[in-house]
Amino acid sequence: MEIPAYIGKENQKVYRMNILLVDDHAILLDGLETLVQSSGDYSVIGKATSMAGAMKELENCEPDLLITDYNLPDGDGLTLFRKAKRIYPHLKVLVLSMHDEAHLVKEILKEGVNGYMLKRDPHKELITALDAIAEGKVYLSNEINSMLIRSIDRKDERSLLTEREREVLNLIAQENTNKQIAETLFISERTVETHRKNIFRKTQTSSLVGLIKFAYANNLI
Repeated sequence: MEIPAYIGKENQKVYRMNILLVDDHAILLDGLETLVQSSGDYSVIGKATSMAGAMKELENCEPDLLITDYNLPDGDGLTLFRKAKRIYPHLKVLVLSMHDEAHLVKEILKEGVNGYMLKRDPHKELITALDAIAEGKVYLSNEINSMLIRSIDRKDERSLLTEREREVLNLIAQENTNKQIAETLFISERTVETHRKNIFRKTQTSSLVGLIKFAYANNLI
């Protein structure tokens, strides 16, 4: 497959893709830029720490690839992706996130992104991902691939939780403390904590935000 060439304005070097980086951690952005530029094949033409900043960058540059975190101070990576695609329909996107919840990854992949990696993945794997995306492929890191394979054998999400666990989940979503949940359900705080741990384990989520997103996405609350 022929890969389009792009000319860097400063040194007339031919790059495989021009990239816009978006993450709310400036140190991470600088590290990503150094890694990408060191490959010699890709050029970072813009950086932003928010969705608003990214949209402003898009007014001044035309990237081939957007590398973005899922969590941004003023929105999320999917919203940014949708807005950016309205400006540049052929824009590719690689999500670089800390979230490894199966339901969230599946939701993001349904949007047609070109890759998903975890921030804890080896740095060298980013260049592998860029090479794959430049060739028109979809790239999922090894850990994300393994997680998705494990999720295939899971039961229907709606039947994952017991009736009591769903009651606890509803109260968690209402921002009740363990003590408040215990008083409402007439059980001990220790029992509430056990239910809470089981809920996180069964839904394969690791944060409250991830749990609530999963619950709403699968009609658990």
